[in-house]
Amino acid sequence: MPLLPGAEPYRHRGGPVGVLLCHGFTGSPQSLRPWAEELAAAGFSVSLPLLPGHGTRWRDMQVTRWEDWYAEVEHELLTLSAECEQVFVCALSMGGALALRLAALHGPAVSGLVLVNPSVRSDNPASVLLPVLRHLVPSVPGIADDIAKPGTVELGYDRTPLNAAWSLGRLWRDVRRRLPQVTQPVLLFRSPQDHVVSPANSELVLARISSTDVTERLCQRSFHVATLDHDAAEIFAASQDFIRRLAPAHAVGVTGVESDDHHG
Repeated sequence: MPLLPGAEPYRHRGGPVGVLLCHGFTGSPQSLRPWAEELAAAGFSVSLPLLPGHGTRWRDMQVTRWEDWYAEVEHELLTLSAECEQVFVCALSMGGALALRLAALHGPAVSGLVLVNPSVRSDNPASVLLPVLRHLVPSVPGIADDIAKPGTVELGYDRTPLNAAWSLGRLWRDVRRRLPQVTQPVLLFRSPQDHVVSPANSELVLARISSTDVTERLCQRSFHVATLDHDAAEIFAASQDFIRRLAPAHAVGVTGVESDDHHG
């Protein structure tokens, strides 16, 4: 299946500090593209991959599992680590679970996390039925497009494939178990009005990680996809400040960086 226009992955070769961005469940790089482009313009090396099964049609996601999505971001982390002196991971929703797993397993290879409405648990009581339901019903209505800003659209599936949703639950369980292994600095943005991920998710993350350098900020005017919403500019600016504070390498080599932006 061809990619949906706007769902392309994005890469930029910049300075010695790299940033990996992880999009959410049934979403695409489009939800993080403006953030990635701002980071690239600021001189960072940037990778925004397309997760397997995403960006085409929901049926393509039925045959993928969380291990496939994680393998993609892990590959990009290792690629950036080979090119850069430091790497930070920025993430939205399920991307937050993937980012936390990277931080837990790769330790010093991840210098810090910027999480936007991270998801690490189910808020739907019906999720206990998924092991059986996924064999009976292929999909349910989608979760994309929870945005307060008028005229702004998230490029995501209009159906949620239940095989993938079941696998997502397994990812969450794995990540919750590993949260105490996360020691990196964390900047967490949370939307009080989020119709997809409850505040209990961020509370659980903040309660269980072992990080001591932790900042939580509220996106008061945004819904779930805050990276495309009213608070996007604040997220972009604060994430750059966070990375610069923790990345002395960024002071070197910002000017005259080589650029090879490309899609795909």
